[in-house]
Amino acid sequence: MYLHGTSKINPKGHLEIGGCDTVELKETYGTPLYIMDEALIRQRCREYMEAFRASGLQFQVAYASKAFCVMAMCRLAEEEGLSLDVVSEGELFTALEAGFPAHRIHFHGNNKTPEELEMAIQANIGCFVVDNFVEMHMLQALAAEKGLKVNILLRVTPGVEAHTHEYISTGQTDSKFGFDIGNGSAFDAVELASRSQNLRLLGLHSHIGSQIFEVEGFQLAVERVAQFALHVKDKLNVIFKVINLGGGFGIRYTAEDTPLKVSDYVKAITDAVKSSFAGAYPQLPEIWVEPGRSIVGDAGTTLYTVGTSKDIPGVRKYVSVDGGMTDNPRPALYESKYEAMLANRGRDTAEETVSIAGKCCESGDMLIWDLELPQVKSGDLLAVACTGAYNYAMASNYNRIRRPAVVFVQNGQSDLVVKRESLQDITACDVIPERIAKQPSFK
Repeated sequence: MYLHGTSKINPKGHLEIGGCDTVELKETYGTPLYIMDEALIRQRCREYMEAFRASGLQFQVAYASKAFCVMAMCRLAEEEGLSLDVVSEGELFTALEAGFPAHRIHFHGNNKTPEELEMAIQANIGCFVVDNFVEMHMLQALAAEKGLKVNILLRVTPGVEAHTHEYISTGQTDSKFGFDIGNGSAFDAVELASRSQNLRLLGLHSHIGSQIFEVEGFQLAVERVAQFALHVKDKLNVIFKVINLGGGFGIRYTAEDTPLKVSDYVKAITDAVKSSFAGAYPQLPEIWVEPGRSIVGDAGTTLYTVGTSKDIPGVRKYVSVDGGMTDNPRPALYESKYEAMLANRGRDTAEETVSIAGKCCESGDMLIWDLELPQVKSGDLLAVACTGAYNYAMASNYNRIRRPAVVFVQNGQSDLVVKRESLQDITACDVIPERIAKQPSFK
């Protein structure tokens, strides 16, 4: 397994992250356990901030909280000078409860409810990323009721298809997100928003997909958005102050992945903005981006305890762990691949090929196929790398399995940031109707 960030094998032969022995973390917090390398998260935040400062452009780096949204992460992002992008009332509530400055919060989503819009207006957030005409009318009406003028970006689809999984590709014409530039709806949206008395149109938002390893897609998206912006300037005399180019910057999950450095992505984007807008715009727009996975993805490791195994001669050996698709649904959703190692036997030589199965009652609950490991024993600890993004965020209680705890580790200190769910938590929202409770027991 490739060791990211502060991960290393210590003299005991144990995997160590942030100066904390994973065997000791298991004894303290149990498994499954999400372990977040705080130093690596902060490093990634600073890489984005430094790369944009070097560009000379005005900018905002907004952490895409959907990747991993807990109060401690919101506080960390705020400390590092990032803004925050949220997509639901739950993420907004988490950010506000964490004390994140509302004026640096951007609200996304293709189906924001009136209640969510009301909540965000009441909190006085910094910007709404408007996704469709229905939302625009709702937001206009709510703002008018309060006598307010709210900041918006219009999400547009530039017709760029990123080289990524079809379910996480969002910039193409056939997408549930945004106003399409090609069919004219984006132009109509700009015209409508610019006439509104209660909407302040700051600019455009474009996001082409996720887990992208090249810069050409971003460069093409900038060109398409710039062409549209210049068309709008000529026809409507509307000038955009902000161009938000979304996120989607890839990370290394396995040796097959070849992400670029953060600075390479940023330089490609900012250079494209300079070349596309220079001379044709009064001044270069402020650039916003929304990294999520590339900030927290490779900083996360999930620790499991090995339980049972099943060896089918001539076919494969299954090794089961105490988690699975409830804490990591990505292999089932996207056929995502991961690397892993035995955290308690980090120096042992690989002797067998096994497939890691989860404990859910589903044949599809497989975390890793054909993994080379030392001879695996019940009670061993399996560490799966790069689980910081969209793992805790997508975790569920399928089979009524409790969601794991989350710890931040740094400089030999571990801090609990999410408690492990209790059995009482599992039934906390259940209600037995009185008519059922009064029924006599079956005899």
